[in-house]
Amino acid sequence: MRIAVLGAGSLGTIVGAYLATGGMDVELIDAYEEHVNTLNRVGAKVIGTTEFHAEVKAITPENKSGKYDLVLLLTKQLYNDSVLKELLPFLRKDSVVCSLQNGIPEKKVASIIGEERVIAGSVEFGATFIEPGVSRLTTEYNQFKEYAFQIGELNGETTERIQRIKAVLDLVGETHISDNLVGTKWSKLLINNAFSGLSAALNGKYGDILDNEIGIVSAVHIADETIKVGHANGVQFAKMSGFDLESLELRSENDIPERIQAFRVAMKPSRLLRASMLQDLEKKRKTEIDYINGVVPKMAEGTGISTPFNDLVVAQVKLAEESQTVPNFDTNIEAFEKLLSI
Repeated sequence: MRIAVLGAGSLGTIVGAYLATGGMDVELIDAYEEHVNTLNRVGAKVIGTTEFHAEVKAITPENKSGKYDLVLLLTKQLYNDSVLKELLPFLRKDSVVCSLQNGIPEKKVASIIGEERVIAGSVEFGATFIEPGVSRLTTEYNQFKEYAFQIGELNGETTERIQRIKAVLDLVGETHISDNLVGTKWSKLLINNAFSGLSAALNGKYGDILDNEIGIVSAVHIADETIKVGHANGVQFAKMSGFDLESLELRSENDIPERIQAFRVAMKPSRLLRASMLQDLEKKRKTEIDYINGVVPKMAEGTGISTPFNDLVVAQVKLAEESQTVPNFDTNIEAFEKLLSI
C-alpha cells in the first residue's frame, strides 16, 4: 500500500513517523520546504510525552508522482479547493482519501474527489510543531496509544477497506471504527470549539482554560451551544475516548459544576496542548476559525438557538487575524466574564 500524509505539520509528522517505523511505504507531503528538507536529511523527531526518531521520505506538493492507495488528509480546510484538485491525478478509481481535518469537511471533499473515495475520521491526540523536522506530542502517551483515531465510512458500514485502513492507523495508535461518522465529526468539533477555539482566542494551553474559572465555564457553554445546534440538525454525538459528550448538555445553570468536573477529568491528558489556530496567529497566518467555532452559528440559523459564546470566540480570533497580533489572555477573558454576567 502506497500512502501519502498530505499536510505533514505537527500531527502529520507524528503520523508519518509512526507509519514509516511500522514499515509502511509512506510519503510526507508539505509545502514548507525547509521542513521537507530536514525530514529527508535527518528524519522526523517526536518529543514531548514520548520521544523517538524515524527516517522518513518527504516531498513538497509539486513533486507528487505515481498513484496513492491511501491519502491521509491533514491540510487545513482553507486550501481544500486547490489541494484536492491537485491531488486528483494521483488517485486511482479505488484510491481512498481519509479526511482527518478539523470540522466537518467531508461533503466538500467528496464533491471534488468523489464520494466513493472518501472515508473520514477524527484525530484524538494533540501536537505542536516545534521546528523543521520536530513535532511535540502533547497528549499523554498512554491516552494517545489507546485513542489515536476514530474513522468510518460515510454510510456507517464496517467494510473491508475500513478494516484495512484501521490496521494501518493502528501503527500510530489504537484506531476505533465509528458507525456514526457524522456524530464522530461533531464530537471532535465540540472539543475543538470548547478548547482549540478558546486556546486561540485567549492565547493559552488547554490547561490554562481548565484552571481558569471563567475559561472553563465558557468552555461548558461553548459545548452546550454545539450540542444544542447539533441536535437541532439531527446529530447524535459519538463518544470520544470513551467520553459521552452528549452528557455535557446543560439542562439548567445548576448543571455547570458537574460539567466543569467532567471536562477537567476528560481533558486532563490534553493539558499541554496549544491549538493549531493559536500557532497560526503566532505565525500571522489565517486560521480555520470559520470551519470550527464558526460552524455552530451558521448551522444555528433558522433554529432559534443563540450561540453567543461561539460568536465571541470567532470575533476574538478574527480580530487577531486582522490585526496580525496574538491575543492577550487577561484582556480577552474579560469579554467572556462580561458575557457570563448577562
